[in-house]
Amino acid sequence: MQHSPHPLADALLKRLAEIAAAVRFYSRLPMPRLGPADDPAAPPSLPQLAWAVPIAGALIALPGALVLATALAAGLAALPASALAVAVQLAVTGALHEDGLADTFDGFGGGWGRERKLEIMRDSRIGAFGAAAIVMALMLRVTMFAAIAGRLGAGAAFTAFIAGQSASRVGGVALLAMVPPARRDGAAAAVGRPRTQDLAAAFFAAVVITLVLVAPRFGVLAALVAAALIALVTVAMAFWCDHQIGGQTGDVLGADQQLSEIAFLLVLATVAG
Repeated sequence: MQHSPHPLADALLKRLAEIAAAVRFYSRLPMPRLGPADDPAAPPSLPQLAWAVPIAGALIALPGALVLATALAAGLAALPASALAVAVQLAVTGALHEDGLADTFDGFGGGWGRERKLEIMRDSRIGAFGAAAIVMALMLRVTMFAAIAGRLGAGAAFTAFIAGQSASRVGGVALLAMVPPARRDGAAAAVGRPRTQDLAAAFFAAVVITLVLVAPRFGVLAALVAAALIALVTVAMAFWCDHQIGGQTGDVLGADQQLSEIAFLLVLATVAG
C-alpha cells in the first residue's frame, strides 16, 4: 500500500521548489532539482512566485556579497572590491535588470508617443538615455558599497549587498498588481497579477530580511526608511510608466529594481557617512 507524503513535508517541498524557480527566473545560478515538486524545465510564473522573490534575491546576492567581503578581507581597497562585487552580480543575473533600466530610459526619454516608446523599448540597441542610465546606476552602486565598506567595514557592506538585492525586487512584483500591462502581447500580459496574500507575504519577507540584516549595523530606523523608500520609488514608477506608456512591461520591472536598490543603498550610505 502506497502512503501519501506528510502534508507538512509536501508543503515544504513545494515552497522550496518555488524558491528555486524564483532563483532560476532572476539569475543564471545552477539550481538542482529540489524534490518531485520542482520542475526546472517548467516556465516559472512570477505572480505565483511573488512570496519567494525576496528570499531568491538574497540567495542571488550571495556570490557578489562573498566576493566583496573576501576582497576587503584580503586587503583590497573598498572601491575596486565593490566594483568586483557588482561585476560578479552582473554575471550572476545576466544584467537582466540593467537591460530593463536601459530600455526603459531609452523608451521614455527618446520616444514622442506611446507606440514609439514601446517600439524603442523592444529595440535591442542601447541609446544615449539607456547608456547614461546604466553608467550612473553602476557608478552609484559601486561608490555606495565602497562608502559603506570604508566607514563601517566588510560586514556592513556584506549585509547591505544582500539586503538591497532582496528588498529591491519586491517593487517589480508590486507593479504587476498596481499597473496593467502596456502590451497585450508582452511578457507582462502573459504572467498575470500576483494574489494579494502572495504580495503581502513578499512584503513581509522583505521587511524581515531587511530588519535582520540591516538593523544591527545601521539601526532599525535606517532599515525601515530604506524599505519605505523602495515603496515610494515603486509608487512613483507606477505613475511614471502609466503616464508614459499606459502600463508596465518587463523592462519597467527591471528599471524599478535598479532604482529601488539605489534608493535603498542611499539610505545606508548616508547613515554610514
